Amino acid sequence: MLKLLRPMMPVLFLCLFTAPPTFSAGQAPALSVKDKCPVCGMFVSNYPDWVATIQFNDGTHVAFDGPKDLFTYYLNLKKYNPGKPQSAIAAIRVKDYYSLATIDGRTAYYVIGSDVYGPMGKELVPFAKLTDARGFMVDHRGTKVVRLNEITPAILKLLE
Repeated sequence: MLKLLRPMMPVLFLCLFTAPPTFSAGQAPALSVKDKCPVCGMFVSNYPDWVATIQFNDGTHVAFDGPKDLFTYYLNLKKYNPGKPQSAIAAIRVKDYYSLATIDGRTAYYVIGSDVYGPMGKELVPFAKLTDARGFMVDHRGTKVVRLNEITPAILKLLE
């Protein structure tokens, strides 16, 4: 059996180690102290509770100092990363405000208009659970809970 597999080993090795990576929502890319937010230029490692990332299908990633800058980038990829369409995004990750766990940014709930500020001021505050988002909204004078598909440039403008 080994004699039969031996000629195929280089091909198997090549397939195994050159296949494009796949990523789940929970796997955050390894960040370095040199990672800068492409929107504002801040070092993201200074704000670990707010770090948000976009992971592309080719294995590259972009890190942000908060969800607001992530969505500024996401909604204007032509400006920030002209070679990559939204369809090239494998995962969007944000940190749940209460647990600080990395969660799927595509399914998260975001509170806008609260009295809680992130590294860049007013922020979209992310939650994994709608009940947590609603409770936070009441406790911190938020104005609305939104999902990814509801986040628009007009909402981001309100957070300036």
